[in-house]
Amino acid sequence: MNHNENKVMNAQEAIARFVHDGDQLIIGNYTVGTCIELVFEICRQGKRGFTLYSQSGIMDVEMLINARCVDRLVTTYVMRSGGKKGGGAVERALQAGTLEMEDYTNFNYNARLMAGMHGFSFIPVLEGVMATDLFRKRGFMGEDKYRVIPCPYTGKQVLTVPAANPDVCIIHVQRADKLGNAQYWGSMGSVAAAALCSKRIIVSCEEIVEHDIIQSSPHFTIIPAFRVDAVVQVPWGAHPTEVLGYYNSDRFFYGMFTQANATADGAKAWMDEWVYGCPDREAYIDHYSARYGIGMMDKLRAKAYYSAPANYGAAFTSVWDETGHNRVLGLTLEQIETVMAERGMLYE
Repeated sequence: MNHNENKVMNAQEAIARFVHDGDQLIIGNYTVGTCIELVFEICRQGKRGFTLYSQSGIMDVEMLINARCVDRLVTTYVMRSGGKKGGGAVERALQAGTLEMEDYTNFNYNARLMAGMHGFSFIPVLEGVMATDLFRKRGFMGEDKYRVIPCPYTGKQVLTVPAANPDVCIIHVQRADKLGNAQYWGSMGSVAAAALCSKRIIVSCEEIVEHDIIQSSPHFTIIPAFRVDAVVQVPWGAHPTEVLGYYNSDRFFYGMFTQANATADGAKAWMDEWVYGCPDREAYIDHYSARYGIGMMDKLRAKAYYSAPANYGAAFTSVWDETGHNRVLGLTLEQIETVMAERGMLYE
């Protein structure tokens, strides 16, 4: 993909092009600002056979399992309201034998993402987990869930986890430009590592902004354009979860989903109404407004609270002046190359 290519597309196209049956799929967001519309679209398209990575599976994971998209789950936490006697898609799938799960600590899950992000094949983690069932109980990963190896420097036995390199990451951020530079602020968790350890990245955002806005605040860019495959502008794309600077979580709607999800029939009815019955996020918002009134969503809109601007100014931004001369040597690039060639310092 051309790094300077316009990657803007709608959710339907992004999911159809970059999410495939049988993929290792990772949800990049961690508890807040979740990529709900991208999850909806995966369900609508009936994708199947995922190994799903999720650090904190609540509504997003429950919907994907309700839609029968997931065969295997790697996680640190999932919402299993009421435990084994309570309702929830994960619990129902585990009891029915249609879902396999591997459970990690938050630290070890993040370690896998960090290893994948940096190109390592594994990474050492703290040995304390070896005293728990997290280490002793193995699911579909078997011996590859953890391995104990001798340290090449001290000979000490070291606990390791394998790198995670999912096929595709879906993630929601506050804003991005059309090239894919994605900006996010607030509770970070594993958001950046989840994206950067993945082979493909689909970014949804509240708004697409001009590139000069991205340049003026580079500290917010967590995913550079050259790593991104698709950019989807979806206002309210994380509802009913919250997006800092845009809207709060919709606890009323969250509660409605949780209640419906307590039974298989309730979950099906909810999915039929809110996921399959709404072809896109605009239709979803229209349906919400028709049911509960637009005032319900207006109450969630964030009140402005801006950080102080940072001064990124400099005396100059290049070692070359306006006439093309090096500011230290006073020579053009061609003149520098001529001098280097005369002294035998220029190599082809």
